[in-house]
Amino acid sequence: MIAVSESERRPGARRDAQRNRQRIIDAATRALTAGPEPVKIEAIAREAGVGVGTLYRNFPSRDALVEEVYRSELARLCAMAARLVSDLPPADAMREWMRRYQDFVATKHGMAEALRAVIASGAISSGQTREHLEVAIATILDAGRADGSLRADVRPADVSASMAGIMLTAADVAQATRMLQLLVDGLLARDVDGLLARDRS
Repeated sequence: MIAVSESERRPGARRDAQRNRQRIIDAATRALTAGPEPVKIEAIAREAGVGVGTLYRNFPSRDALVEEVYRSELARLCAMAARLVSDLPPADAMREWMRRYQDFVATKHGMAEALRAVIASGAISSGQTREHLEVAIATILDAGRADGSLRADVRPADVSASMAGIMLTAADVAQATRMLQLLVDGLLARDVDGLLARDRS
């Protein structure tokens, strides 16, 4: 059993430790997504304003830090769905959430090299990521079904697969943005009978 010092038991000390951990995560996110060049642990610690020992107490390896950065960004994106639905109409919430998703994918691409070892270890899988994304998507779809603004026949898995396909095949950021917005347009509830009536007239 690891002994815990009296100073570590104090609420102030715990808050300091939590702040240090978050500063490390934030600094690592900026560093890992800045470009393809490898980032030294010492540089991340310096950017976070902590010692290397503090960084290693929180994250015993580079892979552990990379994994936490990825999970932190994914959690931030998924939590955003509920906040957007509380502030915006469901269709607008979906548009804004997909914009945040696009930013998340850009972040993931920026740290692709660092992520490879973590993914190879099985600590992160595409299936786990997809499950988290689909819960967030369901939050917005459910709100849209409730007020009649979004289609009731679309599953979260349909949306996540479509988003992934867009991000994989789009030629550039501008095209990805347009395609994601077209995807949202396809989620809007339509008066099918009214459209058929107009087509026949």
